Amino acid sequence: MFNNEESILFTPAKIGPLTLRNRTIRAAAFEGMCDGNAPTDLLYNYHRSVAAGGIGMTTLAYASVTRNGLSFPHQLWLRKEILPGLRRITDAIHAEGAAASIQIGHCGNMSKKSMAGCLPISASSGFNLYSPTFCRGMRPSEITDMAKSFGNAVRLAQEAGFDAVEVHAGHGYLISQFLSPYTNKRKDDFGGSLVNRMRFMRMVMQEVMEAAGTDTAVLVKTNMRDGFKGGIEIEEALEIARTLEQDGAHALILSGGFVSKAPMYVMRGAMPIRTLTYYMHNLGLKIGVRMAGRFMIPTVPFQEAYFLDDALKFRENLKLPLVYVGGLVSRDKIEEVLNKGFEFVSMARALINDPAFVNRMKEGGNIRCNCKHVNYCIARMYSREMACHQHISNLPCSIQKELSRVK
Repeated sequence: MFNNEESILFTPAKIGPLTLRNRTIRAAAFEGMCDGNAPTDLLYNYHRSVAAGGIGMTTLAYASVTRNGLSFPHQLWLRKEILPGLRRITDAIHAEGAAASIQIGHCGNMSKKSMAGCLPISASSGFNLYSPTFCRGMRPSEITDMAKSFGNAVRLAQEAGFDAVEVHAGHGYLISQFLSPYTNKRKDDFGGSLVNRMRFMRMVMQEVMEAAGTDTAVLVKTNMRDGFKGGIEIEEALEIARTLEQDGAHALILSGGFVSKAPMYVMRGAMPIRTLTYYMHNLGLKIGVRMAGRFMIPTVPFQEAYFLDDALKFRENLKLPLVYVGGLVSRDKIEEVLNKGFEFVSMARALINDPAFVNRMKEGGNIRCNCKHVNYCIARMYSREMACHQHISNLPCSIQKELSRVK
């Protein structure tokens, strides 16, 4: 049993101008609850339940700063027309005593032409097998305009009542595509050296910090490694993190992985391919993924707190608050992470399984969530709203058999 009075888990802590009631954050994991790229009752009910469940701050995920950054029809697109719906959500979160954050980003070469309204853009031209799509490299004028779009997204988030924004600079999305030598083959001032590859990120941060002012907390999700040979490794990642600290970020969320090269490095475990393809609407894509999925999405073994060893190197080299994310499912491990010097812990799958997990930890001592790590929620969310398989009645037999094998 843990003594709550001796633990820092349930003590307040600051991120820039924002104070959270405890050290827990609902990670920005894609909810798939934004039909028409707008908030729905499902999104409202989910984040309200997480806030009521005791979280310090809950994060709405995967909000594109422009239309041409969209991948899915059920992904959030941050724009003026949806502010009343977002305000309804932030009001509900605040009423439950939690803070509200929104993740802002752009999918880059993970965008879909049917959603983006144009050929997807990236740091460089090429073909992304994981989308699958061709993409073109951005012109310098477009890069400047895109950085300004991030600043505009912050102002929209403020109007919607958010206390914080999370800039997505990891996982192989647009900012990450500029940072990584794997996707950035440019020969101009935005390519080549790490200093040049960071240029777009720094332009975004300038716009974001200016828009945030003194009232809005700014977190940045950044990779510690891309997770494959030829991507960013920890030495460059540390330099990126130091630059983000220098440019004013209030906190960093330390992650890793690349959705178009090493997707399970982000989440760990196996991707249930039959489940993934079951919910797909595109027949050609369904057949292709069913045939090649095991090779495209290889298993990366899961262990609790799988990013901790790398994250400790960042803790040694940085002074700003750090948010640990990755494989937290028990209070015992959460306490260990906090005691190693991380100011906050961030969770997603534990809160998909049990939105009240934080309150249960507060009431029940050393507990563990009931997540089985079969990744049904991840396989499903690309086509439908996220959900834990334990909450779904009448799952098809083929899915039940696959998930039992994954366990």
